[in-house]
Amino acid sequence: MKVIQQDSTVPREAIQLAEPGQPTLALQVQRVTAEATGHGDMIYVHGATFGADLSIFYRFDGRSWADEINQIGLSVWGFDFAGYGASDRYAQSDDGPPSGRLQDAAAQLRRVVAAVRAQSGDRPVALIGHSWGGSVAAHYAGICPQDVQALVLFAPIVRREPVAGPAPVLPPSSHYPVTLLGQYRRFIEDVPRGQPQVLDEAQFLAWGARYLASDATSARRAPPSVITPSGPLADIGALWSGQALYDPGRIMAPTLLVRGAWDALCTDADADQLLGVMASRHKLDAPIERGTHLLHLESQRPALYARVNLFLQGVMK
Repeated sequence: MKVIQQDSTVPREAIQLAEPGQPTLALQVQRVTAEATGHGDMIYVHGATFGADLSIFYRFDGRSWADEINQIGLSVWGFDFAGYGASDRYAQSDDGPPSGRLQDAAAQLRRVVAAVRAQSGDRPVALIGHSWGGSVAAHYAGICPQDVQALVLFAPIVRREPVAGPAPVLPPSSHYPVTLLGQYRRFIEDVPRGQPQVLDEAQFLAWGARYLASDATSARRAPPSVITPSGPLADIGALWSGQALYDPGRIMAPTLLVRGAWDALCTDADADQLLGVMASRHKLDAPIERGTHLLHLESQRPALYARVNLFLQGVMK
C-alpha cells in the first residue's frame, strides 16, 4: 500500500490499493485536522453514479462534508468503487452482465476496511453509505459486525414488495451513460411544486464540470456523459422487485437512517420497513426537511452534516 501526498494546500492523501488480478481502488483520505482528537475513522461508501471526490470531499464555498466530520475528531476516508472516479474501469460489453453489483462492491469494501484498519491500529470504523452504497454498507455491517462501530445509512435504497405494473427498465449492457441533464433532473424531480429549488445553479454547473471531468471519455459522446457501471441499477431493480440482497437482521451496530423528507427513493415507509427488521438496539430515523435524494449537495446540507455529527459523537467514543 503506497501513500502519495497530493496538493499540499489540501490536507489529503491518496492511497492506491491494488491486488494482483483485481481492480485498483483509489482511496482518498482526509487527514485529521489540528483541532481534531483523532479518535476514530469514518469510511464513506458512495452511491450509483459518482464517487468520493464529488460527494464527501467536494467543497462548497471552500468546505466539504469531510471537513465537518474532521471537526469531531474522525479521520474521513472515501474511495471510488471500480468503474468510478480514480479507480480502474471494468471492461465494457454491450451484451454482458451488469458490472459492479453488490457482492462485487462488498468485496471491494472489505479490502478498503482492512486497509484502513491496518493503518489506524485495527480500530473499528464507522460507515456512511449513500443510496445504493447504503446497501453495500449495510451488507458489510451485517457480515462483519466486528469491524463496524457505527452505521449511517444516508438515503438508502430499501427492499420493496413488488407492485403491479411494468418492471423497471434496466440497461441492457454492462455500463450506461449518465449526462449532466440526467444528474440535474435528480435534483429537481422530487421538489414539490411551488417550493424553491434545492441547489444553486452556479454551484451545480461547477459540480457538473467536475462530474464530466471524472470520465476522460465524456467529451467523445454527444451529449457528453459519464460511463457508469450498470450493476447498481440492477441491484436497485432487484430490491424493488422484492429480492433481499442482504439481511438487515444481522446488523448490530448503532444505526442512523438520515434522508431528505422529499426523497421519493427513500420514503417514510422505506425507513420504517428497514429499521423495523434491523437487529440493532440503537437505531434512529432522521428525515431532513426540504431535502431530496442528493441532500449532501443541496442547500440543506448543513442540517445533514450536523445530524450525522451528533450521531457519530454519541457512538464513536
